[in-house]
Amino acid sequence: MEGKSAITKQQLQNHPTPAGTWVDYFPSNIRPYLYLVRADRPAGTLLLFYPCAWSVTMTCYALSVPIATAWTYVGFFLLASLVFRSAGCVINDMWDKNIDAAVSRTRTRPLAAGDLTRSQAFIFLIPQLALGVWLFMQLNAYRSVISHLLLFLYLTILGLSSLGLVVLYPAMKRVTDWPQAVLAMCFNWGALLGAAAVAGAVEWKVYIPLYVGAACWTIEYDTSYARQDMDDDLKNGNHSTTIVFGDRIRPILLMFSFVACSLVAYAGILNGHGFPYFIGVALGALHLLRLIARIDFNNKESCNASLLNNAWFGFWVWAGAMTDYLLKMQLDIL
Repeated sequence: MEGKSAITKQQLQNHPTPAGTWVDYFPSNIRPYLYLVRADRPAGTLLLFYPCAWSVTMTCYALSVPIATAWTYVGFFLLASLVFRSAGCVINDMWDKNIDAAVSRTRTRPLAAGDLTRSQAFIFLIPQLALGVWLFMQLNAYRSVISHLLLFLYLTILGLSSLGLVVLYPAMKRVTDWPQAVLAMCFNWGALLGAAAVAGAVEWKVYIPLYVGAACWTIEYDTSYARQDMDDDLKNGNHSTTIVFGDRIRPILLMFSFVACSLVAYAGILNGHGFPYFIGVALGALHLLRLIARIDFNNKESCNASLLNNAWFGFWVWAGAMTDYLLKMQLDIL
């Protein structure tokens, strides 16, 4: 008991109780649900959204889709990212209740802390999944009935494939040293779904490089973020790329970032993009280089902040793609 108490005290010193957030203004019976879906932390939603936004914007560029339609799809995927990220958090925490309780950073999560039960979380998950299905049913409602049904089936197959990975990901922490690779596979499915939603099909030669590039980016940012848990992971027998990379983490993450930027740029070449797109990728690459060079992997606050900071890479790539698309549409009008 004494040893366990000493460990707990050390954990408390390393990860003090989080400061209050806007969620704390809600009634006490609602707060656990908001914290369960990380409502106070927008980084995850943005990281899920940006590959969708890249794909949508690049497809709209290639097909010269009207600007109003493009913004409609972007708005749709922003909402869908919020819904599915929330559902993913619930699924993850239902799997990881015991693991989270043993990790100092996550011990205050509602399921790990006992504020909610798995049954309550599951009941909360059902309407989120139902809303997600309903959202996808709204896509391309203006098409003919037959084409709408075919597209819905196409998107459903892609979407369910992603959901399978979401459910599988938490288990990977127990069986493989590369759970971040599984997270990368499911977290960037929007790079394929965005193109499918706009065009009704996926131009694989363009969007496979985009998808793999986005996946390399996910491995980079999730490894940076998870570095703060390495000691707890080692102690509790959890698997993570942070353990695999060890002291070589910085050069390895630079390598993943280089591959990510190269593949995203290559997708732009295949899609016929102009200079604005590649300027956006270059700005994103410079941001990643600066971020990885400056992060202190021995400082938990620095690792924690890296998640939201990484979202700027997604923004710069999207800003470049959107600028290129808007300029093209303007030139078409002229």
